[in-house]
Amino acid sequence: MKRILILAATHIAALGLGFGLGVYFLPILTAEDAPEAAVLEQAAESASYSAELTRDLRGSDGLHWGEGTISVSPETISHIGELAPGPDYKVYLTRSFVEDEAEFEAIRDEAVRIGDVKSYDGFALDVPAGVDIEEFTTVVVWCETFGEFITAGQYRTAG
Repeated sequence: MKRILILAATHIAALGLGFGLGVYFLPILTAEDAPEAAVLEQAAESASYSAELTRDLRGSDGLHWGEGTISVSPETISHIGELAPGPDYKVYLTRSFVEDEAEFEAIRDEAVRIGDVKSYDGFALDVPAGVDIEEFTTVVVWCETFGEFITAGQYRTAG
């Protein structure tokens, strides 16, 4: 009986570990290639605003982080840098700077979703028609599936 319990426990642990690794590595394996560096650089050069992403935000940790530069223009939001890999990342614009899950959840109803992140080493997203970047101050990267804050960058001050 003891042997059966040990075997069951080790098999359940192995199954849990395998599932966890799958959740982590699947987005990496299925990620799209980032846009060409020249495309990202051109978007950055023509941007109206830019902000630095850092790993030292309150809501960032070893599995949820971003670094690099976010560039914002009326037409495009682009990122040159790296994001921690994960599923279902979305880019939002907010009217105030947030740096963790609780702060984002508190203003999420006022945030505007820009689009989906499909690569972790740079992206470029079209700003949807009708979205005025001047009404917002901050770009937020959010994991929709797990409700996890990834990173944020304030590209302008309110006022």
